Amino acid sequence: MNPIFLKQAIEIAVASVRRGGGPFGALVAKDGAVIAAGSNQVTGANDPTAHAEVVAIREACQILRTFQLAGCDLYSSCEPCPMCLGAIYWARPSRVFFAATHAQASEAGFDDSFIYRQIEMAPEARIIPMLRVDDPDANAPFEAWLAKGDRRDY
Repeated sequence: MNPIFLKQAIEIAVASVRRGGGPFGALVAKDGAVIAAGSNQVTGANDPTAHAEVVAIREACQILRTFQLAGCDLYSSCEPCPMCLGAIYWARPSRVFFAATHAQASEAGFDDSFIYRQIEMAPEARIIPMLRVDDPDANAPFEAWLAKGDRRDY
């Protein structure tokens, strides 16, 4: 753990607020160097997925020319939300370090606890109902994937 990188993630978050963005910052480091950084760009980019961790992960993957961040550490100003947590697991960095907790984020108006509760619910019972539609071709994309000889598994 490099405390300088964690301080940088916090500074990125504060700078984001000063520019009119959200109070979140993140960076990806590898071999003692910062590879990529990101701040919350949700309102500025009109993109609900533009959380700091996702922005930093996307940039790091582009720079490293890979879709996985093995050997990298992610530093975040705050404990990752459920969406960012999913992105982190898909990107597979070696470790994640964060400063503020999700409880602190909640006190500032960024409460994601309801999302965790929604995940546990049956899809059709969620606030936004998610309804499975039975289609005979539903498995066709997966069959095509499994038949593809040159696929890059992830």
